[in-house]
Amino acid sequence: MSANSRYAVPSQIDYEALSDLRYALRKFTDFSVSEVIKLGLTPPQHQALLAIKGLPYGKQMTAGILADRLLISLQSASELITGLIDAGYVNLVPYDKSGKRHAVELLEKAEVTLRKLGGIHLHEIREMAPELMHALRMLQDRGRLEKVAWLS
Repeated sequence: MSANSRYAVPSQIDYEALSDLRYALRKFTDFSVSEVIKLGLTPPQHQALLAIKGLPYGKQMTAGILADRLLISLQSASELITGLIDAGYVNLVPYDKSGKRHAVELLEKAEVTLRKLGGIHLHEIREMAPELMHALRMLQDRGRLEKVAWLS
């Protein structure tokens, strides 16, 4: 029994919903990249700043956590942090007694940039929400229908 045999064969409606979802995600990504570049950041820099800002209150952002959140290697995360330090967006602060471990903290330049980008990104995603939700509902409803049919 192959690993794929446990999954239902996608219907034409499934393919349409998957295609619509991917299209909406690509449109949002394209919009985001354009806005980020206008402010002089690279998309990975913006994603890193957002990951730092979006970390739950009381938690410390480290290179390891950033690597995990961005799905990149630890070395890539460290290089990204170095670039953000050089550009004046973040700073490293020791957070353990030995001073060997450091947390990444946002500087005012990053806060101002995130406020600008956050507002326009929220507006755009809220505009796109019906399109995204429709595609997700199509995929979710199909899955529920298949489960009900299988159980009966």
